[in-house]
Amino acid sequence: MILVIGDIIVDEFIWGDVTRISPEAPVPVVNVRNVDRRLGGSANVIRNLHALDTPSAMFGVVGNDEPGNWVHHRLGELNSDDAGVFTKNNGRHTAIKTRVIAQHQQIVRYDRESAELINEETQSWLLASIRNKAKDANAVILSDYAKGVLTPALLQLLIPELQGKIIGIDPKPANTNYYHGATFITPNLLEASQMADMKMLNEDAHVEAMAKKLHSKLQLELVLITRSEKGMTLFDGKECFHIPTAARDVFDVTGAGDTVIATFTACLSRGDSPLEAAKTANQAAGVVVGKVGTATASWDEIAHFES
Repeated sequence: MILVIGDIIVDEFIWGDVTRISPEAPVPVVNVRNVDRRLGGSANVIRNLHALDTPSAMFGVVGNDEPGNWVHHRLGELNSDDAGVFTKNNGRHTAIKTRVIAQHQQIVRYDRESAELINEETQSWLLASIRNKAKDANAVILSDYAKGVLTPALLQLLIPELQGKIIGIDPKPANTNYYHGATFITPNLLEASQMADMKMLNEDAHVEAMAKKLHSKLQLELVLITRSEKGMTLFDGKECFHIPTAARDVFDVTGAGDTVIATFTACLSRGDSPLEAAKTANQAAGVVVGKVGTATASWDEIAHFES
């Protein structure tokens, strides 16, 4: 089992068509065809693990509202343990990101969310829930969307306690110093440059230097940097591997980082080498960016993509 800890977001998609510009303002008029929801943020990692037939448990915070109830229900449908999802009753609403999409293009996104740090009571509740479930897990993913769940205090408690398990982190630069001692991190190029305090250059030698600096600074086992059209760079403490992108067509990069960390962790959990895991995660990313919206990749899709 893989535990996922982080910021739960509901991804809402409004799908439609555009045939004219509004007479009221120079904006497109969208004729709405349908609306759907998907688990987003850290919960999108759960969707990806489910697509990979990997048991999971979610830990995070939602509001005492209809979207929060929907999150619990949807996690249940995915056979993910939702006992670690804390429902706040103090006015904190479930985070929702709404995207309006027409002709396969995102026209606008609007967010309803709070980035306020969770209080000590909520943190203590989450920590107790994680401790109770950790014995059943061989890996943990800390999915940091900087919405208040992964506080510095919680990170400083969790990472030492989870030693012995695979600890993967999808990071945010503001929390860099609190990731010390994890197994690996999966920053994108911008995040890696900020975390390493280096220029953002997408050149092999420069990215290799960033990876080595982060590896040493945070005492990690692995660093996997995603580099958009240039694929990924993996540093295993001894050698750097530059993996060319597998993407053929890019329609939407939404949630691709969640796919990468879910696939990389699932592969490591089943005993794949870091390089094998990175190559598979790279293929999975190639699958999801060819879809519109927050997407996932199954083992079959990954295998078919490789063929």
